[in-house]
Amino acid sequence: VQLVESGGGLVQPGGSLTLSCVVSGITLRNFNMGWYRQGPGKQRELVASITVGGVKTEYADSVKGRFTISRDNTENMVYLQMNGLKPEDTAVYYCNHPSPMSIFSWGQGTQVTVSS
Repeated sequence: VQLVESGGGLVQPGGSLTLSCVVSGITLRNFNMGWYRQGPGKQRELVASITVGGVKTEYADSVKGRFTISRDNTENMVYLQMNGLKPEDTAVYYCNHPSPMSIFSWGQGTQVTVSS
């Protein structure tokens, strides 16, 4: 399995970014997916997840109402729309399976920095 994240960058507080994840090596439509992040000096945490058909999504309390996860199984893509960004959202963001028991090899991640 190969996971390639992109779309990060430097953004001012209140700004928006959309992250993308290209998934290869699996049939994406068979797997739930999620977005994780790891901030400076922090543990990696799951911030959003989406079921195989995209019907059900879940979010960490810290991003609820600001982030939206979506997927395109035909294009093997997973997305994270991030609005209302805060400095505490600064982290490296990764896509992967949302269950610790089913984690794939990690990609390189994409850096998101929220700063004025």
